[in-house]
Amino acid sequence: MLLILCVDLDDDLGRKTGLQTPVIGRDEVERAAVALATVDPEDSDVNVLFQGVHLYDDLVHREDQEVEVAAVTGVEGKDVAANRAVGREVDRVLAELETGEEVHAIVITDGAQDESVLPVIRSRMPIDGVRRVVVRQAQDLESMYYTIKQVLADPETRGTVLVPLGILLLIYPFVVIAGQFDVGGAVVLGLISALLGLYSLFRGLGLETTIDSVAERVRAGLYAGRVTLITYVVALALLVVSGVQGYETAVTVSATVEDASRTVALAAFVHGAIQWVAAAGITSSLGQITDEYLAGRFRWRYLNAPFYVIAIAGVVFALSGFFLPEAPGITTVTLSELAIALTAGTLLGVLSTLTFAVAESKTPSTAEPA
Repeated sequence: MLLILCVDLDDDLGRKTGLQTPVIGRDEVERAAVALATVDPEDSDVNVLFQGVHLYDDLVHREDQEVEVAAVTGVEGKDVAANRAVGREVDRVLAELETGEEVHAIVITDGAQDESVLPVIRSRMPIDGVRRVVVRQAQDLESMYYTIKQVLADPETRGTVLVPLGILLLIYPFVVIAGQFDVGGAVVLGLISALLGLYSLFRGLGLETTIDSVAERVRAGLYAGRVTLITYVVALALLVVSGVQGYETAVTVSATVEDASRTVALAAFVHGAIQWVAAAGITSSLGQITDEYLAGRFRWRYLNAPFYVIAIAGVVFALSGFFLPEAPGITTVTLSELAIALTAGTLLGVLSTLTFAVAESKTPSTAEPA
């Protein structure tokens, strides 16, 4: 048996005419087409129904098998739900035909969008052919419209195509606004070019996933009240201060000492910055320890972090000071003082490790094993 199946994925037939679907039989499909054309002559599904009737009349006398025509509909708006609705109506059509023969289908649609239901129909019966019925002069426009609609519906493609296009379209208005404030157009073009370049790098390197995960962790930290969120901000501020302080120390040494080498300038930078870097490390580690304690995952060994930071900072401070010449505002370190700093840093690290290891062995942690 050959079934001519007219597909109306968004249910224009049912919504506009009030007819119950599926519609089975040549005369019933023709009446449905006339009813839809009366309500909305511009609806493309009218052509689908009339094409089904026309194809039925053409094949009923030429085929050596029984021919039937039916119209099935989906639901408006949602593609998945519409496909499922069409599948249910196809099942009803097959049940009402009550034929012992194998049913083959010729599917008639009004465009590429309705053809998304073909896998659903193919899962129920073989498909011998598909006919797309659109107004001849609008066929390319129909395909272009559906393609653009698919592009805009895909978040990945939308971000890739529309964001650079939007930035490019903003060039002219930005230049006009910049002219009102006596800002050169070259500056605006440079900024826009930089934005496009950064966007291309982020997309090319896949960094948008990393940024999204960082933003998600920050959001979760805000909602969970994590102390590390505050301590990390403070630590970042301290690192900025350390850079400024290190630069000022390097400038002071270079201005005081004639023909200062790069080694001396680097030692001066480290010497001026290390105290602030140590403060940033202690702040962030204390925040992490606090969060682990509040979450019930505290281990005594976590307390090693601040002491390690102090030990390393002391060693680096003494080592960088050893390479500095005497200058106003600069603390130089002698060889004996460097030896004492190295010894003290080593002892502090070892003692803190042993102390908290013993404390952890005496007080078993209730934290879940990592």
